[in-house]
Amino acid sequence: MTEIVLKPVGVIRSEIREPALRSDKDGISLKEKLKNVRAERDKIRNMISEIVIDPAYKEALEGIEEYSHIQVLFWAHKVPEESRKLTKVHPMGLKEMPKKGIFATCSPARPNPVLLTAVKLVERNGNILRVRGLEAIDGTPVVDIKPYVKGYHGAENPKSPEWMEKIHAMLEEAD
Repeated sequence: MTEIVLKPVGVIRSEIREPALRSDKDGISLKEKLKNVRAERDKIRNMISEIVIDPAYKEALEGIEEYSHIQVLFWAHKVPEESRKLTKVHPMGLKEMPKKGIFATCSPARPNPVLLTAVKLVERNGNILRVRGLEAIDGTPVVDIKPYVKGYHGAENPKSPEWMEKIHAMLEEAD
């Protein structure tokens, strides 16, 4: 296979100091009890973070402020090397959920811990993007930024497995 070398285009500045999911050679686990996860998730949805793009790429940002949302690809740099060898995990570290293949989950513990999220672009100030709703820890390397285009990136009638729907329901009940 072809070897890939990625170089960060920026770094995330955030109030988040540690990931919500912990991982080791045995799998993943939640940092907090499930009942606290929803409150944390709601806080993150409204939290403003900064994406500081390398000044060498400032020109590459021209026009990004015309979009309301952007996609951020970032490297989960705190995932231990041993966790990158996992092939199955309990989704969200919930032991009551059956193990699933790592590519069927959103776990950060994966061979290449590249994570993707769509966030609200609040403003651009030079090489700094202020965004709302970015769940990434302070110091996280940014791999790429792309505009979010509704008709282009939105899948029509997406389907999720029953176990994922159960996790979403558990999060909604976690008050």
